[in-house]
Amino acid sequence: MPTYLTPGVYVEEVQSGARPIEGVGTAVAAFVGFAENGPFHTPTLVTSWDQYTQTFGGFTEGAYLPLSVHGYFTNGGGAAYVVRIGDDRADDGDAPPAGGGRTGAEAATEPVALGGFLVAARPGVTGVSVEVTDADGENPPEDRFKVLVRQGDRVAETYDASTRKNVKGYLVNQARASKLIQVTEQQDAAQGRPVAQVLAVPDAPAAPATGGSGEVARLGPAEYVGDAAARTGFGGLETIDEITMVAVPDVMSAYQRGDIDAEGVRTVQLAVISHCEQMGDRVAVLDTPPGLGAQEVRAWRNDEAGYDSRYAALYYPWVRVFDPATGRNTTVPPSGHIAGVWARSDGERGVHKAPANEVIRGAVDLELRLSKGEQDLLNPIGVNCVRAFPGRGIRIWGARTLSSDPAWRYLNVRRLFNYLEESILLGTQWVVFEPNDDRLWSSIRRNVTAFLTEEWRRGALFGRTAEEAFYVRCDRDNNPPESIDQGRVICEIGVSPVKPAEFVVFRLAQFSDSTSLVDE
Repeated sequence: MPTYLTPGVYVEEVQSGARPIEGVGTAVAAFVGFAENGPFHTPTLVTSWDQYTQTFGGFTEGAYLPLSVHGYFTNGGGAAYVVRIGDDRADDGDAPPAGGGRTGAEAATEPVALGGFLVAARPGVTGVSVEVTDADGENPPEDRFKVLVRQGDRVAETYDASTRKNVKGYLVNQARASKLIQVTEQQDAAQGRPVAQVLAVPDAPAAPATGGSGEVARLGPAEYVGDAAARTGFGGLETIDEITMVAVPDVMSAYQRGDIDAEGVRTVQLAVISHCEQMGDRVAVLDTPPGLGAQEVRAWRNDEAGYDSRYAALYYPWVRVFDPATGRNTTVPPSGHIAGVWARSDGERGVHKAPANEVIRGAVDLELRLSKGEQDLLNPIGVNCVRAFPGRGIRIWGARTLSSDPAWRYLNVRRLFNYLEESILLGTQWVVFEPNDDRLWSSIRRNVTAFLTEEWRRGALFGRTAEEAFYVRCDRDNNPPESIDQGRVICEIGVSPVKPAEFVVFRLAQFSDSTSLVDE
């Protein structure tokens, strides 16, 4: 309490008792896979396809990550964390630099001439090389090109540059913010556009032998699983709290190349399920192996995989999309597109709405068109099917988790609880170290009740009244003196989630008018 010593009028700000709980985001994906460029084992936030291409390059033949991320944004995804795995170095570390690059000793003697600019490493910076390639697109302007600045094995900076001074992408202006290189213009040099070359800058070692081709060495499951202490693989995602869904499409490209076998696929998928269960606030989006028929998927699901988790969902079959890397349609795992549909459904309807009966944008066709009878085999065992319907497009036609527990059968129930738990967790942090008495319990009840009432009004909870939809208990009954002495506050919350109308049954009966005529 303030101390008043001098007579006068005092104005004080009083803390309001209301501390509203805000809902957290529900549609942030994480992708783990292979990319052409970009940092390795570093979760990187991208919010658009253009931002992805600037950091990780475009479509890459033999990798499903770019097509999956593109499908995610196409279907309504708004933010995603990308973890690039693999190693683009050749097995032979003594291979000569590609593209005309120079050795470290040669590079240290003078700056590199790059189409009319002098490129040099900033003072004290070592291990830098510069790769210059064509700009993205079919017919880029003559003055446009792409500059990739590598430090060691990773791409640290990327520039979509121009040689023209009067445009936004002028390389000299862009490089002023660089921490690795500095670019100065040679006034008497021709402003030619450099194309497809790798140049070392002063104090830099040899350029990567692969020239940024994106090809990866043979990888085992450990590359995906990673190490939590080293923040690699799935372990690198543990520090990012806002992630709500995780997809690993390139486990299937590695399987198709022979880098891992069927057991390796299960190892990686079990690892991502374990990651989601451990975090408790995200769901794994899984793909089935390629080329399987409905009966084979049923056998794989029951006999080989056998996953049982309320934090995972499985989708089948694969979808066909256009691949700009090859110029033709290709078949890809559906997980990236599915994650985008989840995000779109959350934004349009809310996380309580099952993300099913939704069109998959960008899907040209399916690897296999399923019949109702084939889905009858798969839906009960938690395989969410993607179906093609005449006049209605290609749609997700399932919304189940891989849990054997009926209480957690539906995907929207799992994701709704993730949303409620995380929102209440973050919205009640102010409670810690407050006096543990009736006033605190009353504040907790009031704030949680207000939040759940709003969710009930939005249709997320089942009940004709708020009292039917949920309850909040935080009083002397569940906070006895022993609990108070231990510094604990117990708040018990029960909610009744809405569940999807998975089976809609209309019962029709024939009847006739039985009114009889009586003779008078």
